[in-house]
Amino acid sequence: MGQKTHPIGFRLGGVQDWRAHWFAAKGSDYRRLTDEDQKIRSLINGRYAESGAISRVEIERGAQDLVVTINTARPGIIIGRGGTRVDDLRSDLEKLTAKRSRLNIQEIRQPELDATLVGQSIAEQLERRVAYRRAVRLAMQRTMQSGALGIKVVVSGRLGGAEIARTDKQKEGRTPLHTLRAQIDFAVSEAKTTFGVIGIKVWIYTGDMIPSAENLRARAQSRLSLGASQENQNNSGGGSRSGGGRSSSRATKESSLSESGS
Repeated sequence: MGQKTHPIGFRLGGVQDWRAHWFAAKGSDYRRLTDEDQKIRSLINGRYAESGAISRVEIERGAQDLVVTINTARPGIIIGRGGTRVDDLRSDLEKLTAKRSRLNIQEIRQPELDATLVGQSIAEQLERRVAYRRAVRLAMQRTMQSGALGIKVVVSGRLGGAEIARTDKQKEGRTPLHTLRAQIDFAVSEAKTTFGVIGIKVWIYTGDMIPSAENLRARAQSRLSLGASQENQNNSGGGSRSGGGRSSSRATKESSLSESGS
């Protein structure tokens, strides 16, 4: 039997940060807010399932408002023409949560280094009947050329339409899963083919980070500055909804540059 630990959950609080930032005073509030987080993520992923290229959705709750950060490789599709699509999404979130909601659209500048997007790319190719070895090999080559130190991909199911399901693993570079300071991104994707579902697991190793107090403080400060810049842009926008969507894009691009620099 294999006893495996989730690579991201194993590093929470050190190298990896939480995907949701809030506090529940009672157990009933924790259950309600956790269920609400799941509904928010299902709403966003369901609306942009085909063309959004969404990597992750981060949720932060304040006393009166809700801040949702969408990390995507295609921010223009999420925002829409003149910010119309992001305005519709914001209104739907306010109806769902009964709170004032703010949206941050943060661009992923290197989608080849994101495990979720790499897994989605492989799944799309498998659904188009591309040979699984070719799809996996090309994805691994693009990831290594983008600067990754290692990648491991495991595909499982009826590979190539075979009658018996099997598992195939391909690896390039190194992926030190037992090293806590290693920055490893992990994701699970599914390819819904005509002959069954094929599961795809992707591990990407991009380097080491020592979880010192300075690094943790810089990460927390960048997250707070992201929300503050969004609030300032909304206050200076004069209440225009479409203008708020465009200012959100500018603010998130500036924050992503500052975060990558830190």
